[in-house]
Amino acid sequence: MPELPEVEVVRRGLANWVAGRTVAGVEVLHPRAVRRQPAGPADFTARLTGTTLGAAQRRGKYLWVPLSGAGEGFSLIGHLGMSGQLLVQDPAVPDETHLRVRLRFTDGGRELRFVDQRTFGGLAVEEAEDGDPEGTPVSIAHIARDPLDPRFDDAAFAAALRARRTTVKRALLDQTLISGVGNIYADEALWRSRLHYDRPTATLTRPQALLLLANARDVMTAALAVGGTSFDSLYVNVNGESGYFSRDLDAYGREHEPCRRCGTALRRAAWMNRSSYFCPRCQRVPRVR
Repeated sequence: MPELPEVEVVRRGLANWVAGRTVAGVEVLHPRAVRRQPAGPADFTARLTGTTLGAAQRRGKYLWVPLSGAGEGFSLIGHLGMSGQLLVQDPAVPDETHLRVRLRFTDGGRELRFVDQRTFGGLAVEEAEDGDPEGTPVSIAHIARDPLDPRFDDAAFAAALRARRTTVKRALLDQTLISGVGNIYADEALWRSRLHYDRPTATLTRPQALLLLANARDVMTAALAVGGTSFDSLYVNVNGESGYFSRDLDAYGREHEPCRRCGTALRRAAWMNRSSYFCPRCQRVPRVR
């Protein structure tokens, strides 16, 4: 599933290509793509048509575009799910096999397409928080800010992390504590911090908590610089291009390969219906449970 860097790449593309454009028409080709719209596809189409799209925003893994004009007070929210893609395409380009929603604009230029093979993602028009200049949809107001947000409070995060009665990887994936971190970047940040994924958060020192945050921020910044992490053709930017950070991963997906720090073979462990990759020497199993 796309994590913060991948979603940020898409956000930047939307900011470049659709901000300030007015929607001339909307076509919903699969109702599941707008299943989060309570009144259904017709309501989704009616609420978007005639609106002007603002600058795309992001919080963690969620994207939204504030609406103005006919859509004042609302935002178009999107979640990519496992395979969702927001593509900016010339109208002459043939429809993608899994095209679910199409937005055409009054300027007749490139259209915005939502493509989703597995239909786990989706779009909706939602009411924005009252008075919020970013137009944050009400349904995601509880999501924490992410490490790349200039308003993220490092000290508050470190204190909250150490106060949790859980394990460190579970905490990193808690989107109400810190957003945007998923399985890939959690493993990468933990490897850089020499912390085992099952380490109890209460045993972390404040410097360890701050180091973990710094490493999460650094690895996601590095991923963002090369377009994010792509393991297949499902995650792409708005121009259909893949990211290249998979080449630079230190832990995730490298089972049996040598640790780049100590040379020990990396291991993979089943964890919460997922996998955790770690170095058994650099990231020792915690003694305190």
